[in-house]
Amino acid sequence: MRALGLTSGGLDSILSALVLKEQGIEVAWVNFETPFFSSDRARRAASVTGIPLTVKNISSVYIKMLKNPRCGYGTNMNPCLDCHALMLEIAGSMMRENDFDFVFTGEVLGQRAMSQTRPSLRYVEKRSGIAGYILRPLSAKLLPATIPEVQGLVDRDRLLDISGRSRKRQMELAERFHIEDYPSPAGGCLLTDPAFSRRVKDLLDHHDPCEERDFEMLKYGRLFRLNETHKVVVGRTREDNRHLSKLINPKKDTYLRMMDMPGPLVLIPSGGPKKVVHDAALLCAAHSRAKEGEAVRVSVNGPRGLQILTVSVCPREKYQDYLV
Repeated sequence: MRALGLTSGGLDSILSALVLKEQGIEVAWVNFETPFFSSDRARRAASVTGIPLTVKNISSVYIKMLKNPRCGYGTNMNPCLDCHALMLEIAGSMMRENDFDFVFTGEVLGQRAMSQTRPSLRYVEKRSGIAGYILRPLSAKLLPATIPEVQGLVDRDRLLDISGRSRKRQMELAERFHIEDYPSPAGGCLLTDPAFSRRVKDLLDHHDPCEERDFEMLKYGRLFRLNETHKVVVGRTREDNRHLSKLINPKKDTYLRMMDMPGPLVLIPSGGPKKVVHDAALLCAAHSRAKEGEAVRVSVNGPRGLQILTVSVCPREKYQDYLV
């Protein structure tokens, strides 16, 4: 028997794999990457357990789903049900292509109010295209028997009946399996973060099509929406500046820096007209060490080459209403 598991790298994912492995089932993991969640925790879990891991970037298809999820969004911009359904659909294809017998997850019935209720689990299974082949080992005894269980390929009696938000039984299992290095149960999806979600909504409202880079850019700096077409990103820290510099496309973006003193990297994705560039230069100066009212030089780089603007430093509050 071979089973393919979806893993976030959390404790529930680890335990679900070990419960099956204890039955002699060969298990492997897949983890999906997008701009909204990474594979870092999954890689650590694979290192700790020795379970083979495949990391797959699904950004393009995920972004398409994110624009119009069938079940809408959660509290923020998190499309949890359609996210899970999409991942299971892709895992189902991998199951068939690689001769796995079924797919499993670390989901626990009732642990999450939106995505782990009985109706939610049924919806996800129906949309996945592999109904009957999704096993949830930690709550299996509380759910209808799957095809692998009915066929006797998995011993249902050795599966579990965990439900609710308490972590007591999972921690007991972790102790039994000698698992000590595991992350806290806090979610790692940026789409559940209110501030990041506002940026995502702003992007989807104003720019179509959107690329993976557009969402990566939302993670850094301050974002100013100057008009319906143009926005400016202002680095807050040296780390922001470093990440933003890696995202610059010199063939279409305009980016600005202070000439004579430390200051932020300021990015205008896809460039903009003179008014937008001038506003970006004012923002660059306002977030530098220059004093209010001081005349400073700002370098402007882009597809048209280099130019130097001299601007008078304005108070940061001037653009406060434009902040996303």
